[in-house]
Amino acid sequence: PFSLPDPDGKLHALEDFGAARGLVVAFLCNHCPFVQHVAAPFAQFARDYAPRGIAVVAISSNDVVSHPDDDPPHMARFAREHGFAFPYLYDESQAVALAYEAICTPDLYLFDAGRRLYYRGQFDGSRPYTEWDVKLGWPRNMVARDGRDLRAACDALLAGEPAPANQVPSAGCSIKWRPENEPDWA
Repeated sequence: PFSLPDPDGKLHALEDFGAARGLVVAFLCNHCPFVQHVAAPFAQFARDYAPRGIAVVAISSNDVVSHPDDDPPHMARFAREHGFAFPYLYDESQAVALAYEAICTPDLYLFDAGRRLYYRGQFDGSRPYTEWDVKLGWPRNMVARDGRDLRAACDALLAGEPAPANQVPSAGCSIKWRPENEPDWA
């Protein structure tokens, strides 16, 4: 469970989503090129699935001392710019990210109505074309930014089907841990 503030200071808790048939908890941040790459399609995914009973909450857990662009004022702007119609919460203590064992941004979790983990994996197979790709001479990833993997998991959950057997982990930037919080598994 969690109770975290949005950039305006309003608290949102896990139990606020109790009526949802499914809940996506997304660990995001503002500066990560992987999050920036999927932010608008992810916001569209949330709008598409809200009427079907899938709630979405995003959490930023990055250390804002080392990454000031991830602070709450920047979070509010990022959410507006990308059309977030779901809460984007700030995990200043990083306790929630540690409890969920979040590793990167984006890191996506889909829970069923009983809040049992159903899916943890990528949004889709698309990736941003970064300066490292250019330096290494790698070709641009041409996979559509459509949320195919997360949508398929939500569809299966809503249809009462078993969780997808193939759950490809998310790829992205590591969570920026405060020195006292750096987990052994990060």
